[in-house]
Amino acid sequence: MTNEIIFTVNQNPDGEYEARALGYSIFTTAETKEELTEQIKDAVRCHFEPELMPKLVNLKD
Repeated sequence: MTNEIIFTVNQNPDGEYEARALGYSIFTTAETKEELTEQIKDAVRCHFEPELMPKLVNLKD
């Protein structure tokens, strides 16, 4: 079980935010940081089985 998952967050030239998980094939985008946070939560829920869900999600700018 993974206790923590880290996402790098970047803003592309069009102003959209992108998040990529380190060590996992999880990638998502959104127009605002608030939307990105929700997209990340949803992507993590889709990627992991409930019993393997990381306890902590960190975002690194």
